[in-house]
Amino acid sequence: MDKEESAIVLDYLPYGYPLEKRTFPVVQAIGKNNFTLLQLVPRKGSTFELQEEVYIGEGKRDKIQFIQGRLLREKLTENAKMQLQDFIAKAVKEKETRFIEFFNKAQAINTRLHQFELLPGFGKKHCDAILDERDKKPFESFEDIKSRVAGIPDPQKAIEKRIYEELTEIQRQNLFIR
Repeated sequence: MDKEESAIVLDYLPYGYPLEKRTFPVVQAIGKNNFTLLQLVPRKGSTFELQEEVYIGEGKRDKIQFIQGRLLREKLTENAKMQLQDFIAKAVKEKETRFIEFFNKAQAINTRLHQFELLPGFGKKHCDAILDERDKKPFESFEDIKSRVAGIPDPQKAIEKRIYEELTEIQRQNLFIR
């Protein structure tokens, strides 16, 4: 897994977390490529806009002093959760080919469960229909999936929901988050 080069600001807490004794500024962010929730410490005097992209890679960082570590899902503010949904929607749209690849290559997890069944709203019948269509010809877009598989929930929305669930709740199996 390669390191994140840039992150999107989900929330900026200039006085830190309200219920903690130490009050230093904190930026809650998500890595742009791997969807890693991060807790960042800003440089003195820096201010942040929501959804702003900040550089967190190797070398000199202009607004971020250091990466404090992974952001625990329990510490996500309500504001950050709302920004997270917006970010996920944009990311899924921008990286459509990556998620179409998932539909073209997803495998069975075990004899009773397929990866498709972990998507919200997808059951055994949807799974079988997707596998049948996929065998005929690989999918090319979300629209292609919707047109070829009857009665399927919106695949783009299902992926968005699944990523959000993986980031905010403990899941037994993760499809998109490491």
